[in-house]
Amino acid sequence: MHASMSARLGADFSKLWTASAVSNIGDGITMAAGPLLVASLTADPALVAGAAFAQQLPWLLFALVSGAYVDRLDRRKLIVAVNLLRGLVLGALAVSVATGTTGIPVIYLAFFLLGVGETLADTASAALLPAIVPPERLASANARLMATFTLVNQFLAKPLGAGLFAVSAALPFGVDAVSFAVAAALVATVRPVPAQPYERVPGGLRAEIVAGVRWLWGHRLMRTLALSMGLANVVFCAAFAVFVLYARRQLGLFEIGYGVLLTTFGVGGLVGTGVAVRLQARFGAVALLRAGLLVEAGTHATLAATTEPLVAAAVLVVFGVHTMVWGVIAATLRQRVVPSGLLGRVGSVNALFDVGGAAVGSLLGGLLAGAWTITTPYWVAAVVVAAIAVAAWRPLAQADAI
Repeated sequence: MHASMSARLGADFSKLWTASAVSNIGDGITMAAGPLLVASLTADPALVAGAAFAQQLPWLLFALVSGAYVDRLDRRKLIVAVNLLRGLVLGALAVSVATGTTGIPVIYLAFFLLGVGETLADTASAALLPAIVPPERLASANARLMATFTLVNQFLAKPLGAGLFAVSAALPFGVDAVSFAVAAALVATVRPVPAQPYERVPGGLRAEIVAGVRWLWGHRLMRTLALSMGLANVVFCAAFAVFVLYARRQLGLFEIGYGVLLTTFGVGGLVGTGVAVRLQARFGAVALLRAGLLVEAGTHATLAATTEPLVAAAVLVVFGVHTMVWGVIAATLRQRVVPSGLLGRVGSVNALFDVGGAAVGSLLGGLLAGAWTITTPYWVAAVVVAAIAVAAWRPLAQADAI
């Protein structure tokens, strides 16, 4: 089955997909080992959380700039160069850990540089995909990439990262460095594609970024998708920033139960990537996008109301399916409708909405739960997403025409 899928998507996609799988293994390993490394040096929760923030911060600072450079430069070569540089950063971190010379500032710097590279490589990969996959196969390609991320990064790599750290604190970072080198070598074998049409705008980089923002804002469907995802991400992250406390106080679950509940997202995500293309063929993009907003509002309301772990687990599986189906459709629509020379900049605006929403939501969730009850963020999320569904209902009707 995988062989026939690869044949339909092409040899170059297979190389890009394999590179993504390899680098996702490394990413997941580092995501698990990074907090363990910081925790081995300090017991301060703020410092431990700071490592994750250091890797997210570049998305807030550089997402739009990175998008402009993705449109200016050869995307294939950019991915190769960035992966090699990320490998060097991780190799240096591994040496620092192995020699006992690392410290919190060194770790933060390494994670910040990895985040900067991520803004470039992730944006470039999404923009490169339409150049190597036929338009009618984009949904299948996006679904396969998302399925690989869910399986490899969320399920397999994180336990592996913790296990490698137990063997040697430096080992997971060394393995991740090798993964980036391998990914770079794979992408380097992708056939060069014609340079994307790119018109420099008078006024330099800032004007080029503004051109991308204006294009997105002027396209009703793309604007609706970006705003819907961004606002929904604010309230989603507000609710799930206190998820560990919700599981304990509302559902009566502790460490093991909480861990099992977390896996329901991944289970639903895997199912979602497997059925996204077939569901779109059967029901159309409009129906699925609209239904997804209703599912999201219903998920938050159900979690706020229930005290039954099995009910919460079931609704989270459905929510996981929705997130992947929505993600596949939104990414495919963007790749089909946005001009090639603007894909990097428009994609970076979407990423800024997503990450910015996550950052704002994470802060908001703690404030809401602290001021009222642990379920308040979930009730607020249900109301906000319902309002998003009402506002987005008519603009989403354009999706089936693309």
